[in-house]
Amino acid sequence: MNWIENVVRPKIRGLWPKREVPENLWVKCPETGEMVFHQDLEANQFVFPGSGYHQRMDAPTRLRHLMDDGAWETIPTPSVVADPLRFRDERRYTDRLKTAKAKTGREDAVVVAAGAIEAVPVVVAVQDFDFMGGSLGMAAGEAIVTGARTAVERHLPYILFAASGGARMQEGILSLMQMPRTTVAVEEVKEAGLPYVVVLTNPTTGGVTASYAMLGDVQIAEPGALIGFAGPRVIEQTIREKLPEGFQRSEYLMEHGMVDMVVHRHELRATLARLCRLLMKQPEPVRAAELEPAEPAPEQPARAEGDSETASAAA
Repeated sequence: MNWIENVVRPKIRGLWPKREVPENLWVKCPETGEMVFHQDLEANQFVFPGSGYHQRMDAPTRLRHLMDDGAWETIPTPSVVADPLRFRDERRYTDRLKTAKAKTGREDAVVVAAGAIEAVPVVVAVQDFDFMGGSLGMAAGEAIVTGARTAVERHLPYILFAASGGARMQEGILSLMQMPRTTVAVEEVKEAGLPYVVVLTNPTTGGVTASYAMLGDVQIAEPGALIGFAGPRVIEQTIREKLPEGFQRSEYLMEHGMVDMVVHRHELRATLARLCRLLMKQPEPVRAAELEPAEPAPEQPARAEGDSETASAAA
């Protein structure tokens, strides 16, 4: 070390203070490697413009882009026992929950809200993958059931956005019991004659796929979403065969009848509103162009008396 490094360089650095740069200023596309400015990506509903890759969205962002004027009513959900089995692996389950709550600012993986989509009142449940992989536990199960009962009470369509890695292992059999509970809640919605529409996002796997995520009257999937029970690698290792290209992706599943439609995120609002109107037998909204008065027909010039006499003589 010398006096240039110890004295001169620190003084030079002090002339220009270091600027803090946000970590997520630029976002890299997982498919093409394209770098997109974060604000531009958010304005495009987190769809990469070059490849069309749909990045995951958290629950508040999803609701903000979905609901009219970005406003909604949060439906409170019942509280549950935080750690019923006192589970511990590398860390305590309670510590994992605290970390997830601090990271997302939410109590669990599912947010239930009521609002309107293109003036159609709906109840929406959004599963957030950022909260412990959107895993299904007792709290998430209670949220799904609460959303279904709220839809029945208010006589509104029930829309669910699924994104999960499956049941939450830290709650054992209690998490698996949420599969039949949520299935019964969905049946209550259908018995009330109300639509239940499911939007499958990337990824939707495990016990969620084996229960409420595949029971919709209409199954919608976002482009490129991974949808299945077990993962492709597990299936390949089990059957010892190479899987087809695009296996368990939304486009492949639509071709094979497991999904009704694949809808781009930019067209999702209009599609959901149209489906809810159709299933609820509501009229289509009157467009502004239809309200404009029709242009009056041009007045015919009045005939002179001589013209009428000439016409009569000719007849």
